[in-house]
Amino acid sequence: MRRFSPVSRPLALCAALLVVLGLSLPAQVARAADDPGLLNVTGTAQIPAIPDMATIRIGVVTEDRRADRALAGNASQMSAVLAKLQGFDVAPRDLQTSDLSLSPVYEPGQDYRGQSRRIVAFRASNILTVRVRDLERLGEILDASVGDGANSFGGLSFGVQAPGPLETAAREAAMKDALARAETLATAAGVGLGPIRSITEQGGFRGPQMMRAEMAMADAAVPVAAGEVSMSATVSLVIELAQ
Repeated sequence: MRRFSPVSRPLALCAALLVVLGLSLPAQVARAADDPGLLNVTGTAQIPAIPDMATIRIGVVTEDRRADRALAGNASQMSAVLAKLQGFDVAPRDLQTSDLSLSPVYEPGQDYRGQSRRIVAFRASNILTVRVRDLERLGEILDASVGDGANSFGGLSFGVQAPGPLETAAREAAMKDALARAETLATAAGVGLGPIRSITEQGGFRGPQMMRAEMAMADAAVPVAAGEVSMSATVSLVIELAQ
């Protein structure tokens, strides 16, 4: 039996490794040549809808020299607002209290020694989020809320009560848009489309978002325009190209 010297043994291993690599490279190149190629496309869609619900944020802010009286006054005014909203048949599930806070109010500026300002009062704040499902009464609700104690307004947005069908329609339209883009690109490149490798929904849904205000509510105490909302979807496809 032939014995390898310590010096020749590494040389034999390197030679064997080169043989293995040399035999495997042609197979790897062949597989790359057979790859049909992939096309990445993105489709978008936006489905408009008439809103049937509004969300408002109204608040009560009270001040008093004593913290307990500031809180008590705030609670009294907010109770009056809640009672008025119940008169408009706003369901309890559509009312949510948030951002209840109590903070000191300092006198303006600093004293002559640059010392911290002293507390002159306490401010209590309470925010109420209200979902209004009867848009014809939205103006009345805003007017009544302010008249019965709400003295701050945090914003108004419109939406739909059942967004599911809009989401489905947006997804379907985004998929059609992506496939149409893929067909256009493949035709221009002179190739065909093969099977879809992957489907990715990017970013979820935005909306409903306010787009434009054009539907006035003439009989409302506070003029309000509901306008139009939309649901958006984005879909990305990876499609195999047919040679």
